[in-house]
Amino acid sequence: QVQLVESGGGLVQPGGSLRLSCAASGSIFSIYAMGWYRQAPGKQRELVAVITSGGTISYANSVKGRFTISRDNAKNTVYLQMNSLKPEDTAVYYCNADIVSTRGAGYNTYWGQGTQVTVSS
Repeated sequence: QVQLVESGGGLVQPGGSLRLSCAASGSIFSIYAMGWYRQAPGKQRELVAVITSGGTISYANSVKGRFTISRDNAKNTVYLQMNSLKPEDTAVYYCNADIVSTRGAGYNTYWGQGTQVTVSS
């Protein structure tokens, strides 16, 4: 069994910063891509940023230059540093990881429970 546990959400004023963390635990042999998605009320879930096991990174255009994704492979953890936050960044943020539990097996995709980020004055 694999779990992803997120932390770091909260209420912040426009222009402020937050750092989200997501730690994977359980039966883990290796982790491929790890990423962050978000879902605002009434909208579909969208990709925010993704980082592969080799360090290749992609961002949504809306967050480029403001958000930074990183990972610590020794801790099975992915981070999202969010700077210059805007009200339109308000959403529930979910982490996501493609995890292989057993040598030679394929990967499964796991999701965290979500953490609320609210940007408001």
